[in-house]
Amino acid sequence: MPAIVSSSRFRIDEMDCASCARKIDTAVRRIGGVDEVNVSVTAGTMTVRHDGDEAIRARIEVQVSRLGYGVAFIPAPEEATATATDAALPASDHHHDHDGHGHAEDGAAHSHEGHDHRDHGGHDRGPAPEAAAVERAGKAEPVGLHSHLHEHGSSDGPWWRQKRALLTIGSGVALVAAYGLAQIFPQYDAWLFSLAMLVGLVPIARRAVMATLAGTPFSIETLMTIAAVGAVIIGAAEEAAAVVFLFLIGELLEGVAAGRARASIQGLAALVPKTAQLERGGKLVEVPAESLAVGAVILVRPGDRIAADGRIIEGSSEINEAPVTGESTPKRKEAGDDVFAGTVNGGAVLRIEATAASADNTIARIVKLVEEAQESKAPTERFIDRFSTYYTPGVIVVAALIALVPPLFFGGGWDEWIYKGLAILLIGCPCALVISTPAAIAASLSAGARRGLLMKGGAVLETVGKVTAVALDKTGTLTEGKPKVTDVLAFGRSEADVIRLAAALDQGSSHPLALAILGRAAADKVEIPKAEAAQAVGGKGVTGLVDGEDLLLGSPKAASERAPLTEAQLAQIATLNDEGKTVSVLVVGTQIAGAIAMRDEPRDDAAAGLKALGDRGVRIVMLTGDNQRTAEAIGRDLGIEVRSELLPEDKSRIVGELQAEGHKVAKVGDGINDAPALAAADVGIAMGGGTDVALETADAAVLHGRVMDIAAMIDLSKRTMSNIGQNITIALGLKAVFLVTTVIGLTGLWPAILADTGATVLVTANAMRLLAWRPKGA
Repeated sequence: MPAIVSSSRFRIDEMDCASCARKIDTAVRRIGGVDEVNVSVTAGTMTVRHDGDEAIRARIEVQVSRLGYGVAFIPAPEEATATATDAALPASDHHHDHDGHGHAEDGAAHSHEGHDHRDHGGHDRGPAPEAAAVERAGKAEPVGLHSHLHEHGSSDGPWWRQKRALLTIGSGVALVAAYGLAQIFPQYDAWLFSLAMLVGLVPIARRAVMATLAGTPFSIETLMTIAAVGAVIIGAAEEAAAVVFLFLIGELLEGVAAGRARASIQGLAALVPKTAQLERGGKLVEVPAESLAVGAVILVRPGDRIAADGRIIEGSSEINEAPVTGESTPKRKEAGDDVFAGTVNGGAVLRIEATAASADNTIARIVKLVEEAQESKAPTERFIDRFSTYYTPGVIVVAALIALVPPLFFGGGWDEWIYKGLAILLIGCPCALVISTPAAIAASLSAGARRGLLMKGGAVLETVGKVTAVALDKTGTLTEGKPKVTDVLAFGRSEADVIRLAAALDQGSSHPLALAILGRAAADKVEIPKAEAAQAVGGKGVTGLVDGEDLLLGSPKAASERAPLTEAQLAQIATLNDEGKTVSVLVVGTQIAGAIAMRDEPRDDAAAGLKALGDRGVRIVMLTGDNQRTAEAIGRDLGIEVRSELLPEDKSRIVGELQAEGHKVAKVGDGINDAPALAAADVGIAMGGGTDVALETADAAVLHGRVMDIAAMIDLSKRTMSNIGQNITIALGLKAVFLVTTVIGLTGLWPAILADTGATVLVTANAMRLLAWRPKGA
């Protein structure tokens, strides 16, 4: 019977460098039944795929604890109780058949290319994100041997209270005491400095032994132990003590830098308030935000953070989305608009219906996706890992040759060349090289996530920067995904009257065209009268009585059956149709009163976003299932190449054609009907407000629906790869310089450890600069 494959996730305390991650990875892979291990330094987590044996989890915890790290299993949260079917059912109150609005007659854009208006909030997403569990697990006492073998201490609390900081301080105090006592008792200085060295070296040596037993014989702890003991043997005890102290300082600085990167994404989760004002039985009750279920109605006062992803059901206010998106300008949100958890309500009380549970809101999903992405290695990172497995043993061989060859064959002094060999050991530590790539990628993933740019791992981040062609969906990607009133033609009535009467017929309807008319009426602050006997007439439009007058709102063809349209009116309607607009004609009694043109308009930033891509030398093409007339009208407005009336398989084929021409292709779509093309592209980018499909289908997601963000994603990728190049240059350059200066006798053990520690700190600090990244113009 085949073994059941299971996946377990663990929180690892004080795992602050790539060397730590490699040791843990190697040790856990040696456990029987383990299939795959993914370790994220920045997230402080490890995910292990293994067989279904429950005892294996305890063996993993013991193995990691023996290496000197705290470990805690992160339990998977319970399945969401809401089912997809209940929440995803379309509204049943669509009592109007709006075929007569003209979209059948005019062939307009409102097939919406697969875009639907369902409620995403209640989808059954499977296991919810684990951000809350991660936080809980981080505060739990890890099991196994943690209590007596964990050298690093807990990651909770300020860094200077952690066990590693205390060890560093103890080593420094011992070094100062040894120096003072050596001035009084110079005959014992070697012993005094040796004892001071042991304060810091004993824990290091114990970790070296455990790492060797767990399959990592060439760890930095091993190199450090050999160098320190060798220095004492050749009479350099003072330098040995100083080198151990400097090594501990370097580890501490690495931990502080890694903690900053980790806090960046975890700080995003902290944006969501802990409590919410829930409406229950006609009263307001303060409840924990994590207890909110889909459908719960909460009250959000001015100045409060919104406690859940939701939809405004009453009220209108400016919403400050800067904590989540970085946008400095608040957005006006009204009834029917979606809001994100963690954003700030500006000036009015809002009633909001939750569309996602706490563990499944946009921020929680962002945190989960970024942590998972940080566990996915980029091609450059995998290459560096493979390189370092040969690099470290090679350094040991070179150090041994430098220590032995000159004394054995050229009459060199043993102490001098052994000293140089020990310095080479320290110079050759691969920490800075190994951390150069993952530190930059982790910082970029976090910075992108805070701007609404999600990329699922380092491989995606690298590939985005190489994109030379972008294929974009139309509806919901280049356009808003919902029609708006663009023109109002008055034929015998005022424009305000045409909107007022049309809106009266459309009250209560959820059809996209009806919503466009109602939205225009609201924007114009038109008082809408009540319609009597309103009903949909199949293939014609909507009829009803308003102020005692018999009305029809329908297609030009249906309208002409009641009242003839003049040549001038038909010409105006034809012009609007040529612009890709749907035209509905209003008839009052037997007179043509006016016409309303609607179109799914381009996003506000679509033209600027496409120009930004063009400025970067990227070829742009729009792929749409919409009719040719509408597609070409939008294409003319935006100035881009258009392919229209496409089936999903056609879009996938065109992506393949672009690739055959030598392009690296990014496909941008809604993640639903574009799934084949998203999968075929080098990078699939989902555009939208953080829906399940958008986050799960594609390689990357632009959460806030800005076309400009596609260019920003490319910029972030290129800046990251430049940063990685700088890091590798720093790491290898410093080592090369100090290798030469050590061999010719200019530098020794102290500069050697400074070269290693300094390079690691410089590389990490350089990578952390990416946390401050902002898109151009932001």
